[in-house]
Amino acid sequence: MEFHPLPEAGEARPWAFPAPERGSLGNGLTVLRSHRPGQQVVAVEILLDAPLDAEPDGLDGIATIMARALTEGTDKRSAEEFAAELERCGATLDAHADHSGVRVSLEVPASRLAKALGLLAEALRAPAFLDTEIDRLVHNRLDEIPHETANPARRAAKELYRQLFPAELRMSRPRQGAEETVARIDAPGVRRFFETHVRPATATAVVVGDLTGIDLDKVLADTLGEWTGDEADLLPVPPVTADDTGRVIVVDRPGAVQTQLLIGRVGGDRHDPVWAAQVLGSYCLGGTLTSRLDKVLREEKGYTYGVRAFGQVLRSAPDGTGVSLLAISGSVDTPNTGPALADLWQVLRTLAAEGLTDAERDTAVQNLVGVAPLKFETAASVAGTLADQVEQYLPDDYQARLYERLAATGTVEATAAVVSAFPVDRLVTVLVGDASQIAEPAKALGIGEVTVVTG
Repeated sequence: MEFHPLPEAGEARPWAFPAPERGSLGNGLTVLRSHRPGQQVVAVEILLDAPLDAEPDGLDGIATIMARALTEGTDKRSAEEFAAELERCGATLDAHADHSGVRVSLEVPASRLAKALGLLAEALRAPAFLDTEIDRLVHNRLDEIPHETANPARRAAKELYRQLFPAELRMSRPRQGAEETVARIDAPGVRRFFETHVRPATATAVVVGDLTGIDLDKVLADTLGEWTGDEADLLPVPPVTADDTGRVIVVDRPGAVQTQLLIGRVGGDRHDPVWAAQVLGSYCLGGTLTSRLDKVLREEKGYTYGVRAFGQVLRSAPDGTGVSLLAISGSVDTPNTGPALADLWQVLRTLAAEGLTDAERDTAVQNLVGVAPLKFETAASVAGTLADQVEQYLPDDYQARLYERLAATGTVEATAAVVSAFPVDRLVTVLVGDASQIAEPAKALGIGEVTVVTG
């Protein structure tokens, strides 16, 4: 039998995160564009300066309802007609609200970009916000809340934010609103919120894809360029305070067979010089199946299917200040909650005492930097990252420089960053599970005062 020779790997081609071109339209809309040959599905991200902090008192969730209503018809088309026109373009349009603002996302074949951008511009210029549609969206949101409460991971996140941030800060409360606040939302309120905060002068559009043969300047001028509004400055970013004194909160779920773990504190955002080293160190701690936490809690002890450590930016500011959530999450079987927590804390203590190994650091760099070309293979992934950079007041070349910094970060630097991110005496631990079985083992660990809440 004759075997053909195995193919040999070719030469690796140099890769860098694409740098966008920056410009603006006559109405003040900032535009970032990136031509990506071969990406025939164009991704568009619109960033609106309507952060959750801008929601009126007692109306938490109104930004979410407004975002959802943007795709529910305009002054020219009903919700059904608008959806049908999007479908004819082969386009998808979505919107969501977060602490940084409202983001509208469009994906469409390049050949139909002009038509889809026209529909998007129509939604931004004159959304219908009909009473019937707003009422339906409010009821849909109210129906979602009990399901979120029943979900252990969502319940743990809600409790952690409530514990970390003072009650007067919007960040301490559910992003999409609670039952008592969502129930107060009506169409006139949504219209007022839209008219107050949505305008081109404080918005940014990101366009990524194969723009060959497309006169993007003309397309933008004829669509988003027709969107008008008053001039305004970006809203100020309020300061964030937090209390990450080490403590344990047990959210009681009698009879639960698993315990959901969410252990966290706050840290700096991506402007922090240690961010790259922290990303690298956190990956070694809990970024993949071969990380330290999984090696112990999953492979050696069999307590869990997986535990992850991560950093998530919550809000940034123009002056370089901001806040992120640094967290460890996962779930374990109820009887082993105490032992699993004990082993987790031991992993953190060992990391602080002995540090990472060069092999761990090298593997993390290879995984994080080496996978980047695949991670940004689609126009949507590039557009989303560019939009993140705008929201977080980062330079346009931030992502490209981040990979350079990751590759240059040494083992000692990564160790110092991850140990600083997860100090054993300043972590707020939320456990969603059967308090009768897990509260006492948690107390015995001595990792902080234990409080049981219902819920």
